[in-house]
Amino acid sequence: MASPLHRSELLDDRSLTGKAFCDAYGRVVEAWLRALWDDAVASAPGGGAGMALVAIGGQGRDELCPQSDLDLLLLTARGVDASAVADGLWYPIWDEGLKLGHSVRSVRDTLALAADDLETATSLLSARHLAGDADLTGELAEKARLNWQRKGRRWLEVLSKAVEQRHLAHGEVAFDLEPDLKEGRGGLRDVHALGWARAAGADIDERVLAELRGHHDDLLAVRVELHRASGRPGDTLTLADQDEIAPRLGDVDADALMSRVAVDGGAIAWTSDESWHEIRTNLEASRFGRFRRDRPIEGDLVLRDGRIALPDETAPVYDASAVLRVAVAAARVPTRISIPTLQALQAAPDLGDPWPDEARELFVQLLESGSAAIPVVEALDRWGLWVRLVPEWEPTRSRIQRNVLHRFTVDRHLLEAASEASRLGARTRRDLLEMAALLHDIGKGYPGDHSEVGEELATTICSRMGFDPADVAMVAHAVRHHLLLPDVATRRDLDDPATIELVARTVQTPERLALLRAVSEADGLATGPLAWSEWKAQLVDQLANRTSKLLNGDRVDEVVSDPFPTEAQRELLGKGGVQIQAEDDAITVVCPDRPGVFHRVAGVLALHGLDVISAAIHSEDGMALDEFRVDAGPSGIIQWDRVGEDVVKVLEGRLAIQARLDERIRTHRGRRRPGIHQLGHAVRFDNDASADATVLEIVGADSIGLLYRLTRALTDLDVDVRTAKIHTMGADVVDAFYVVSSGGAKIVDEAHQDEIRRALLHALEPIA
Repeated sequence: MASPLHRSELLDDRSLTGKAFCDAYGRVVEAWLRALWDDAVASAPGGGAGMALVAIGGQGRDELCPQSDLDLLLLTARGVDASAVADGLWYPIWDEGLKLGHSVRSVRDTLALAADDLETATSLLSARHLAGDADLTGELAEKARLNWQRKGRRWLEVLSKAVEQRHLAHGEVAFDLEPDLKEGRGGLRDVHALGWARAAGADIDERVLAELRGHHDDLLAVRVELHRASGRPGDTLTLADQDEIAPRLGDVDADALMSRVAVDGGAIAWTSDESWHEIRTNLEASRFGRFRRDRPIEGDLVLRDGRIALPDETAPVYDASAVLRVAVAAARVPTRISIPTLQALQAAPDLGDPWPDEARELFVQLLESGSAAIPVVEALDRWGLWVRLVPEWEPTRSRIQRNVLHRFTVDRHLLEAASEASRLGARTRRDLLEMAALLHDIGKGYPGDHSEVGEELATTICSRMGFDPADVAMVAHAVRHHLLLPDVATRRDLDDPATIELVARTVQTPERLALLRAVSEADGLATGPLAWSEWKAQLVDQLANRTSKLLNGDRVDEVVSDPFPTEAQRELLGKGGVQIQAEDDAITVVCPDRPGVFHRVAGVLALHGLDVISAAIHSEDGMALDEFRVDAGPSGIIQWDRVGEDVVKVLEGRLAIQARLDERIRTHRGRRRPGIHQLGHAVRFDNDASADATVLEIVGADSIGLLYRLTRALTDLDVDVRTAKIHTMGADVVDAFYVVSSGGAKIVDEAHQDEIRRALLHALEPIA
């Protein structure tokens, strides 16, 4: 009987990484599989004659990672019953807790399945004999290879579509914050797909695949450590995983690791895109006839074999604007740029300082192309042409943003923001909006506050491009204050005149306000769904509209005239007793005023898994009115009847809210992996942001029941909350409370502030 699989020592050997680990791990696993085979066939009828054990797919490629499935085919000659051998193989594998992709088929049945199934067909291209009848394995491998070649054109079409769909579904290795190392664009699967395409007859030089081998093996090494560190299958490199994996592979930190991943992913993606463009072009040509060698596009440019090209790619380029003319043409078609043309453009003269008007206009036209401009800029950047246009871009290249709000690296985020801005141009000057969106985070590649540094860089860049000084100032101002509207809208009371006056003083003109509003949306949309939502858009619009009215001459008391409480809420106040009204994403609670109403209701909302995003408090004549707006989550459904029942119980002292919240925390603690907390705990007091209240800003790690704990701590210190704005940023929160003392005054006493700070920092600590 075969011994158990001993792999713990190998998994713990940190000296073995990447391909070396895969080779060693594969040898251990396959030696054990051969021992299982010997045991299985020893007791089987016929002794295993007419059968073979074959490694296919990733195992066939010798790329077994710690949590990879074993990809095994029990191959049989025609008419051979392999059920007994199969049981002797599969059950011991399952008993070891290994994941298994398995099948039992004859050569004929396997080839028949591979004739129409891409996954089966490609898995057989790496078929490798493990045990049994080697001639049987050889027959299968050879026929599978010949069938793949024989139907090569059809398989290339199928594979091409599969590559496109996979890229859409799995993102990009080079630019995503948490990339899919295997299936993403620029991942391991792209290297495999190029090998399959070459086997199908695509004109891919073997040297191209050899050049990718190093990048492939780098990503494979990261995947090995991802499986080791997480102890689970999967290929998405999360923020939490990055911190643990970096030192395992000798990187100084996660940023260094992810920079390497970005370089590897970018190189694979570039080669993959170039190769598949050629393959698709050739497929189209064979279907509809060859393209004419040169088809005039615009100016003196041509479409040559499906790519934008200079008419004579061997001639010197004397036109300094040629790079931009080629880029604009490629974005408009859209298509890729000829490699010889990119090489020729490297020798083009610089544009000078300032640029000629034509170059500036072409640059804006490129940005106006929206998403079509992104692959064009990537091509220019890969050939060193983009940084010649924008030298300040260099430090942003592949720069990781370790912030769960962001989906992309800094450079890709800027291009995505410019793309989003191209759709919002009707709201303001299109050219200025696109420039501001393109440059708003360019300061992140430099020391210092990125908004302040970005303002200086934007001034330099736009001046060099030849923009009018007034336009330069507009773009620079937008870059400096691109966070103003979303930050104020989510963290400050929009009914407070001081809030609107602050924004108006900062923007000064309606034109600047309109530009900032559009930049805010472009930035948010390009960042990700956590950064821009319907709720945030509504708040930003409300802030922008009120500020616009003030800038256009309205009085501030007229601008913030939205009543709170509303007439309907005042009717609830007049009824007395406990009144609860809930609709959509808001709940209003009326009850006799006493300390602790706010934190008790907040606790009930937390108990029902509802995240509070804003709250307002009002009291008069011994009655309290608290209004909460909540995030309903993906379903958008809130069981307000059950919530209301618990609110009544907690207000009547019939619900052990603290105990229930502690129980919920213990229950949910192990269900989710913790996020990355990027903001240190802090409590800040601002007595200038409001005329009649202290703005208390609390920053720290989010957790279940946090709002309850914070507001309970304030209640214990006789601090009254008037308004709350709750802003969640991934695993962290930035909460703002408008508070007054028990006497209704601002909190200015430093000793009192120190005690409040002490209590709130304690509330931020996770419950043991």
